[in-house]
Amino acid sequence: MDLVVESYLLLAYHQAYARQLQLVDMLRRDPAMPDHCLMLEHPPVFTLGRNGSLQHIEVSEAFLEDREIELVHIERGGEVTYHGPGQIVCYPIVNLRRSGLTVTAFIGCLEGAMIDAAAAHGLVAGRDGRNRGVWSNGKKLGSIGIAIRHGITFHGLALNVATDLEPFGWISPCGLSQVAMTSLQHETGRAVGVESVRQSLIEALAERLGRRVVLTAPPAVSAAAEPAPLPRAAKPKWLRKPLPAGGAYEKTRRLISRERLQTVCREARCPNQFECYGNGTATFMIMGQTCTRNCRFCAVGHGVPEPLDAGEPERIAGAVVEMGLDHVVLTSVTRDDCTDGGAGHFVATIEAIRARRPHLPVEILIPDLQGNQAALQLICRARPAVVNHNIETVPRLYAAVRPQADYQRSLTLLRRVKQAAPDIVVKSGLMLGLGESAAEVLLTLQEIRETGCELLTLGQYLQPTRGHLPVQRFVEPSEFDKFKRLALELGFLGVASGPHVRSSFQAGRLFRQIVQPSLV
Repeated sequence: MDLVVESYLLLAYHQAYARQLQLVDMLRRDPAMPDHCLMLEHPPVFTLGRNGSLQHIEVSEAFLEDREIELVHIERGGEVTYHGPGQIVCYPIVNLRRSGLTVTAFIGCLEGAMIDAAAAHGLVAGRDGRNRGVWSNGKKLGSIGIAIRHGITFHGLALNVATDLEPFGWISPCGLSQVAMTSLQHETGRAVGVESVRQSLIEALAERLGRRVVLTAPPAVSAAAEPAPLPRAAKPKWLRKPLPAGGAYEKTRRLISRERLQTVCREARCPNQFECYGNGTATFMIMGQTCTRNCRFCAVGHGVPEPLDAGEPERIAGAVVEMGLDHVVLTSVTRDDCTDGGAGHFVATIEAIRARRPHLPVEILIPDLQGNQAALQLICRARPAVVNHNIETVPRLYAAVRPQADYQRSLTLLRRVKQAAPDIVVKSGLMLGLGESAAEVLLTLQEIRETGCELLTLGQYLQPTRGHLPVQRFVEPSEFDKFKRLALELGFLGVASGPHVRSSFQAGRLFRQIVQPSLV
């Protein structure tokens, strides 16, 4: 039996997808038609399979757009993976019924073909009994994700030859948070020709499937299957940030993954994640990664959360020590399912950190605790250095932006912290660009300051995904400077205001502006 191979150089993901669907339909209609295989490379693209979640992607869609990297939801198995130049992608369109292959046997053929191709270029690779794909020296070399329609396979495998491995650090590859990706070139320590590996892979796959290779000129491909993108405002140049160099980012990411911790940097797809991780800092998000509320600006997942993890405070304390932090920021999902809103867990984490680093300033960013005054008193008695609760937006927009929150309840929380513990620094923040007017912003700042709040952050709202509120406008840096001057005139002691500012970004520096100004 023949295996007809269509070999492309660089093919857009949606075009390859359209061709696969066309071949599946042709093979279904014509039982005599031979199996086919597409061999190609893709421009940079992340794909989310049936088991994938946006939580597996650690950066925002805006971040990806800046780097011209597509994000595509697809029906193959598996979670999230990255495709890009230097990676060989193989899409076999095989009639399993006619071939007498089970799904497991077919996947075994794909894995075997990658193992054979690696061996032909001097690298020993193998399988992992727990996870699909091909591995070498404990790192993942090749990935597999297939779909089946009418007994015919599509999607397939991806083998890293000379791939840029950095984008894999922006995701949990195949849903495995601690997996390290590698490539033939990286493992062998020498240049490896993509075309040479492509030929080896074609031959190995044909042999594993018991087919004879028939090379054919690829036809013109259709873009008909490309989903029409929803319009999004283009980001201005001042919002684009270079990626940091060095290995600190990966070191921080691996520590957080190893200790099974969450950071708001990742869960909320903060645009500063790479800068903060690259500087060896992070904002720890406690009490899980599932929020009981569904604010329309926030990228954190919502639903029914898991029970609190009693071991989390000690793991965070250990990470704080290992990272050598001089200021630690804790935040959380909103836990309306807990009677105290999670206040006790905040206190346990503060105490665990203090047991190891007694004099380390601990800043906490807390939810509104549903107005539970006793829970707030519990937190205040733990004496964190800073209590932050973000107002987020002007009162007119609360129903659209924060439908389960209450503007006055949030102001009351800030006031109560200052009344209960005057020595605690109180902090809050707003997002701009959601449709507020300058007059509304100024009035909101006045009301925040009247609570006794001393520190303020102002930043640009960025739409995390197309399912979230759109950006109404991008606020220019000069406007952020103006609001900073006005806030200082209102009596705020420290203000961070700019397009990239987030509530915990450079939090230690802002704190030291008012407690140790000579060290800033």
